[in-house]
Formats: sequence, C-alpha cells, structure tokens
Amino acid sequence: MAQRYGGKFSPEGQPDSATESLSPNRFRGHRAHSPNIRARLLFIAPLPLLFSAIGELRAGDAFGMVAELLAFASLIIGAWLLREGLKAEEAYRSRKIARPPALPRKLLAAEFAGLGVAVATYFGWQQGLIPALVFGAVASVAHIISFGLDPMRRKGMEGINEFDAERVAKAVDKAESLLQETITASKRFGDRRLEGRVESLASAARDMFRAVEEDPRDLTSSRKFLSVYLKGARDATIKFADIYSRNRDAKARSDYEALLSDLERSFDAQHKTMLLDNRSDLDVEITVLRDRLKQEGLRANEDTQ
Repeated sequence: MAQRYGGKFSPEGQPDSATESLSPNRFRGHRAHSPNIRARLLFIAPLPLLFSAIGELRAGDAFGMVAELLAFASLIIGAWLLREGLKAEEAYRSRKIARPPALPRKLLAAEFAGLGVAVATYFGWQQGLIPALVFGAVASVAHIISFGLDPMRRKGMEGINEFDAERVAKAVDKAESLLQETITASKRFGDRRLEGRVESLASAARDMFRAVEEDPRDLTSSRKFLSVYLKGARDATIKFADIYSRNRDAKARSDYEALLSDLERSFDAQHKTMLLDNRSDLDVEITVLRDRLKQEGLRANEDTQ
C-alpha cells in the first residue's frame, strides 16, 4: 500500500515543535542491525538448480527435474532457517537474561544445506553415492564454520538464581511476543507517523524489559505492564488497523494516538520508578557498608590502644 510522506517540509507538515513531539526516536533501545550478506546470497546460490530443472523438464527427464527441484527446495529452506536463526541469535545477544532458542535453526540450516548439495550431486549430476555424501558433509561443515551454531546455554546475570532467571526469561519472552504482534499489526496502517508512535512505545517497553532483567525483584511490580497492558495494546492495534485501513477514521486515529501516549508515559514512569528503587537500594547498601567500615575502624583503634 502506498504511503503518504509526512514531515515538516511536506504540504501537510507539522511545525518543528509538533513534529518533534509526534516523531519520537524510533531507534531508542535498538541495537544496530548489520545485515549478513553471505546469508542473503544463500537465497541466490540455488537458482541454477531451478533453471536446470526447467531444462530437464523440456528434455523429458522427469526424474532429474524432481531431484533438482528437491535440491533447490532443500537449499532454500536452509537459507530461510539460517535467516531466522540469525534473528533469534541477535535477540538472544541483546538481552541480559535469555533462554537459548527452542529450535536450533542454524544447525538445521546446515543440515538442509548439506542435504541439498548431496541430492544435487547424486541425482542431478550423477556423481555417485560416496562423492555425494562427501560433498554434502563438506557443505554442512562449511556452513557451521561460516555462521556458527545456535546459542545453547541459558544466559543470566551473576548473583541471580536460576529460578528467578527462568521467571524473568519467560515473562520477557511473552512480552516480546506481544510487542512484536503489535508492531506487525501497525504495518497495516499505511501511515509512517503512526508506525513511529508504535515503535516509540515498543522502545519504552523494552527499556523496562532491560530493567527487569537487571533486577528480577522488579518482576512482580511490572507484571501488569508485561502482560495486561501489552495485550491490551496489541488488541487495540489490531482493531484500529482493521478500521483505519478501511475508512481512515479521524476520531479512531485520535483515540488510538491518545492511547499510545498514555501507554508510553506509563511505561516510562514505571521504568523511572524502578531505577529510583534500585538507586535507593544502592544508597542503603553504601550507608550500611560505610557504617560497618567506621565501626571496624573504631575497633581497630581501640585494639591498638
């Protein structure tokens, strides 16, 4: 769907102050994403097999065509699994407390790559079973060397027991899923500025996620934000997308923007409260430690006298 460009220099642009308030930083809380060119090339590499299969069809070799199509499909599935595995790994590395991906996508991608090469070698190019197995194994090993394996360990912070880390990981996983569904629904708006508002809300929510990961004691006070509020935001976004994509209802848009503003302020306020609580705990620890040091100093002086 075509989208109207919006900005202070557009025909319906907002003044500078309004633009700044309505166009928040969409990249707050996001890590720089570096596209993996090698992974993308894996979608292009199997194309010769597709063209060869078409040639086999014209030549009347149905078996050869099927074999090369199977090899092509296996390599494409491997490339797709690799892309999803890299996304899961990036999400894992960006979090302080995380569980490894449930499905080892990068490992499966290596297996599909090896299978595709073996099938193409044996059935498509008639090289024999042993060469096919060797080429397939080499392809799988090269895939693993190039892209690595999936994260296999749970990641937590020192001083946090496994039970608390597991609770936080599950809660944040669920919250991230709700947030991603909200962002996906916002893509149906056909309005960059509204999508930016949703991204801003997501950034505020992720700031709070990171605070919960740093101190799992905040999980209890943040549960309504991680579940109830985010679920409500997702449902409201889906319903608004259905309405706004049909008739561009101005009243619905105004109400939805007000909801986003209220939610973002709530998440920011909760995040600040959590930071203040953490600072208070730190001040208490420092005060107690200083008192102990003073007492130890006095005792040391008394002992020397």
